[in-house]
Amino acid sequence: MSTAIIATGSLSPGRDLDHYIHTVNSFEILTPEAEQDFARRLRDEGDLEAARHLVLSHLRFVVHVARSYSGYGLAQADLIQEGNVGLMKAVKRFDPEFGVRLVSFAVHWIKAEIHEFILRNWRIVKVATTKAQRKLFFNLRGAKKRLGWMSGDEVRAIAADLGVAPEEVTRMEGRLASYDASFDADPSDDDDAVYAPSQYLFDDHSDPAELVADEDWSESSTTLLQRSLEQLDERSRDVIASRWLTDDKLTLHDLADRYEVSAERIRQIEANALKKLKAAMAA
Repeated sequence: MSTAIIATGSLSPGRDLDHYIHTVNSFEILTPEAEQDFARRLRDEGDLEAARHLVLSHLRFVVHVARSYSGYGLAQADLIQEGNVGLMKAVKRFDPEFGVRLVSFAVHWIKAEIHEFILRNWRIVKVATTKAQRKLFFNLRGAKKRLGWMSGDEVRAIAADLGVAPEEVTRMEGRLASYDASFDADPSDDDDAVYAPSQYLFDDHSDPAELVADEDWSESSTTLLQRSLEQLDERSRDVIASRWLTDDKLTLHDLADRYEVSAERIRQIEANALKKLKAAMAA
């Protein structure tokens, strides 16, 4: 297979898709014997040139697989690129002793990469995370017999065919029928402006006036507390600070040991100090 000189742009589907497809279709399809030889050279010797031949000869198959996913609204070039990543992963892991052709082995890797790309980019919010949801996402539309919402019998029949719960079928049908809504209204469409989330969603934590008022209140309360503490005697201030104003709060018994009095006496000092603080701050 003659692949010694290939323009880089020819193997980039994002630049000129038609030219890319024409280029990859010009590569010769390997015979079983040549494929086995290249695969053994890659496995046993790490021959990158052999890997290159294996990849190039199967690029046309990636295009064929990617075309079957054209109904998801994503660029065909992007799907092909992701499929090529899956092909390269398959070539790296292919063992010629498997007894199958590379194309049969690689199809699972190619589809896996395309599936992951579609799930990441089809919607802003990922619609399928579990194994059952992924199965439904890629099979539900093809399984539906008609347009419109499915009946209970249709839901149960599809659930049985795909081996999932009927509730999962109904939930995925709703997700596929929904669409992403823009937070801000399109300025060119006045009819949708009223229904845009930015018009009716309210964040009560972002009002500048309230933020300033809260900050002023916090600052004034801190200043008032400091002044009120200064009116207490030294021992009362220490008890209040140790019991209420530190992260490592002391117990009544800890303070009782410090001042060599009973825990009940510390409780009384604390209660009297709190009463004086409340009176001072309310004045």
